[in-house]
Amino acid sequence: MKVGFLRESSYAERRVVLLPDTIKRLGERGFSFVMQTGAGADVHYADREYEQVGVQIFSDAVSVVKEADILLRLRMPTREELDSYPDSKVLIGILQAWQHEAELQRLAAKKWSVFALERIPRITRAQSMDVLSSMAALGGYKAVLLAAAHFGRVFPMLTTAAGTLTPARVLVIGAGVAGLQAIATARRLGAQVEAYDIRAAAKEQVESLGAKFLPLTLESSGEASGGYARELTSEEQAKQREALSAYVARADIVITTAAVPGRPAPKLITADMRRAMKPGSVIVDLAAETGGNCQETIPGETQVLDGITLIAPLNLPASIPIHASQMLSRNFMEFLSLFRKKDGTLSIHTDDELLKGTCLLWQGESLLQTA
Repeated sequence: MKVGFLRESSYAERRVVLLPDTIKRLGERGFSFVMQTGAGADVHYADREYEQVGVQIFSDAVSVVKEADILLRLRMPTREELDSYPDSKVLIGILQAWQHEAELQRLAAKKWSVFALERIPRITRAQSMDVLSSMAALGGYKAVLLAAAHFGRVFPMLTTAAGTLTPARVLVIGAGVAGLQAIATARRLGAQVEAYDIRAAAKEQVESLGAKFLPLTLESSGEASGGYARELTSEEQAKQREALSAYVARADIVITTAAVPGRPAPKLITADMRRAMKPGSVIVDLAAETGGNCQETIPGETQVLDGITLIAPLNLPASIPIHASQMLSRNFMEFLSLFRKKDGTLSIHTDDELLKGTCLLWQGESLLQTA
C-alpha cells in the first residue's frame, strides 16, 4: 500500500504530515511512500533524509498523487488540484469538508474514498490519532504568547524598587484542549486566570490548573456526543453573552477557543462587549478559522479597535511547525495503522468504528453522518 504526501501550498502552511522516523516505522508494517520534493523543508528535513528511509521523491504533486494509493493532506485540495487528480484513490486529512461542498462533490464524481480526521471521536482508543487535540494544544500555547507580545504590560506581579506591578487578568473562554493549554501557559507566566465553558465537566479541569471557573450555568447540558460542546440555541447564546459581559469587561486579555464541530464558531463577544474593555486590552480569537467568536473578527487580521487589540490568527499551529509536524506524524501513523489487519495484511476498509466514523465518501458514495 503506497502512501503519498505533498509540500502543502495553502496559507502559511509549514507543517508536514510525516517525518522520516515515522515513515521508517510504517515501512516495517508494510507501507511504502512517495512524496513531493521539499515536503519536509520547513521543518528542516532534507529530501535525502526521506530517501534514506525508502521514500520515492517526485518533483511535482500530480506524479505523487498518480503513484500513491493513499494521499495525505493537511487541507482539502483545491478544485484546480482535484481536476488534475486521477480517479479511485483515497484521501486522508484534516479536511473541514463542511466548508468545501464543491470539492467533496468533485471527489465523489472521481470515485474517491475520503477520511476526515477532524471527525475522530474523543475516546481513549482514538487519542493517539486526534489531530484536533494535538493542534489545539499548540494553538492554545501560542495564543498566550501572541497576547503577551501585544500586551503593554507584564503578566506576573513584580515587586521592584520602583513599585509593584499588578498581574494581568486573563479570561479564557472555552476549556477544551486549546483553552486548557492557554490556561496553563498564562498561569506559568504569572497571570490571574479565569475560565468559562458551557460543559460543566470542564470545571474540575480548569481548577486543577489553578484557574477560577466562572459560575455561569445553562439550564441544560452544553455537552454533545464525543466530548465536544454542542451548538447553543439563539436564546442560549444571548443569555451566555449577557452573563459573560461583566467578566470580559474586567479582563486585560481574553482568549476565545469555542468551537462546534462542523459548524461556524459561536459569536460570544459582541462589539459592545469589546468596547467595555479597558484600552490596551487584548483579545485573541482562536476560532477565526471558522468565522471567529468575536462579532468584529476578520480572520487572519489583527485590528486595533478603540485601543483594544483583536488578533484573529489562521493556522496558528503552523507557526510552530517542528513540534506540530512531530505530533501530526504520530497521529497519521496511528490512523494509517488501522488499515493493517490482525493477520498483517493491508487493505482499505471501514470495518473499524474509527474508520467508519471518519469516512465521508466510500468509492464516491456519501457516508457523511449528521454531527
